[in-house]
Amino acid sequence: MVSTLKEKKKKSKMAKQTTVSKALETPVKPKRVKKWDVSPQEWTRYWNDRSPERRRKLLDKYVPLVQNVATRMAMGFPRSVEINDLVSTGVIGLIEAFKNYDPARGVKFETYAVTRIRGAILDELRALDWVPRSTRAKAREIDRALTALENIHGRKPEKTELAKQMNLTMPEMHAALGDISGTHILSLDEVIYREDDNRQVPRIETVIDHETVSVLGDLEKAELKSFLGVAINKLTKQEKLVIALYYFEELTLKEIG
Repeated sequence: MVSTLKEKKKKSKMAKQTTVSKALETPVKPKRVKKWDVSPQEWTRYWNDRSPERRRKLLDKYVPLVQNVATRMAMGFPRSVEINDLVSTGVIGLIEAFKNYDPARGVKFETYAVTRIRGAILDELRALDWVPRSTRAKAREIDRALTALENIHGRKPEKTELAKQMNLTMPEMHAALGDISGTHILSLDEVIYREDDNRQVPRIETVIDHETVSVLGDLEKAELKSFLGVAINKLTKQEKLVIALYYFEELTLKEIG
């Protein structure tokens, strides 16, 4: 019986050693430290003296928070919106949050600041946007209707189908599409592919002004007319008559025959 108790104690000791060794071998996942983590002691020292130097240091530590918020918001904005402009506007929101923050409310400064930073960025974008908010809302509504119809039919919907989906008449549908057509911006410096040679060029090189008189175009037209005159003079009288009746008298080939 004594030997049995010794064996049990020995097995229990070995099991404990195995558990300890496994715990030592298992890597401990380090706690993720955010770039803008500020200790409560730093806030306490600032509230005690309110020195401009401590305020500047705290603001500098929260700048990465502004960059994080601006980067996340930029994912939903057009490419024409510069991330640096969002960060600059977000810093203004951070300063306003720092000015109005009240720790007595029991809310972390980070949580309060994120709301103010997002609000400052959105307010600035709305101030710079020349399109009314109602038009933007209408554009989003049309996009949602287009997506829903494309998922149903597997193709681009017709305007009549889109009007029916949005419960609009055709005149109202055309008016809505006309309103949102002016909300899209294209950069003339944007690099795109040409249709003729599949080569990347700035968009401004593909813009053609058909109203401006081109000296080269006039020369090409004059050269083409001379070539046509030479070619027509080589035709017979009957062939010249057919061309005159077809192109000038607008007769059909059956009528000419």
